[in-house]
Amino acid sequence: MTRVLVTGGAGTIGAAVVRRLLGDPRFDVRVSDQRDAPQWMREGCEIHTGDLRDVAQAREAMRGCPLVIHLAAIVGGIGNFHKLPHTLTEVNNGLYNAIFRAALDHGVERFTYVSSSMVFENATEYPTTEAYLPRCPTPTSAYGFSKLTGEVYCRAAHAEHGLPYTICRPFNAYGPGEAPDAEPGIAHMVPDVIKRVLAGQRPLEIFGSGEQTRTLTHIDDIADGIVTAMASPAALNEDFNISASEELTVAETARIIWEVCGNDPAAFELKHLPTFEVDVVRRWPSVEKARSVLGWEARIGVRDGIAQTVEWLRTQDLADAGA
Repeated sequence: MTRVLVTGGAGTIGAAVVRRLLGDPRFDVRVSDQRDAPQWMREGCEIHTGDLRDVAQAREAMRGCPLVIHLAAIVGGIGNFHKLPHTLTEVNNGLYNAIFRAALDHGVERFTYVSSSMVFENATEYPTTEAYLPRCPTPTSAYGFSKLTGEVYCRAAHAEHGLPYTICRPFNAYGPGEAPDAEPGIAHMVPDVIKRVLAGQRPLEIFGSGEQTRTLTHIDDIADGIVTAMASPAALNEDFNISASEELTVAETARIIWEVCGNDPAAFELKHLPTFEVDVVRRWPSVEKARSVLGWEARIGVRDGIAQTVEWLRTQDLADAGA
């Protein structure tokens, strides 16, 4: 078996990636994360807990791992981008400096960088293809810029040192595993809205007009796309949008959540809150490259995926999240 290092493996997407890897007999897994790993992860993986901004710790985490999936980062919902712009830039850049240095020192066989749809924050072409990135205006948010910086690191390390890389850009991840936050906008939209619906909020509050569009992609689909790209010879030194293909408005998504939670469709009503300075108006990627090059496409429909997420959140104690 080939050992894979998953940085940030205790996070929502990271845990889904780890589960996907553990179900594949080709791989065994080392997780590096300063957060507590769940019991199933501790039983199935080797765990590293050092600070990956320290080059020595990054080297230790990567030792013996020819494959790396780099997920460790400060992430979150739209509120997080505005609340912590310097913190996320500082931390994420610190991670890049150490992780890429360690990858070069160890001569890894494939460095898979998990970027973000936010690199297309200011896109004007839809569906947005990977080939559009060089023409896309630079992201406005610190988060979008930070994730784009990671892509620049990949290409720079490849150009100068031959680092073999693959870039994966998840779009609007959601699914079981991400709890809402007490402060709206810190977590992603889906758990935030589910929390409000389950708490009985009437009318249902959303940020902005609700006409903003998103392409919700279940974390299990994202995990499968990342692992498929990492293992594919055709993905070497390539970038991929890892996404579903259905474009929905925020209002449409809120209605689906409302109905999946068991509420009367006729009673659905929205209250529009002022949105943030950066709130992407439209997000709709092309998924043709992943389909044609990797033979991969998302399989979990939005309504089924939201039903899974609602079921999971019903089992959680949401008191600390303000429910």
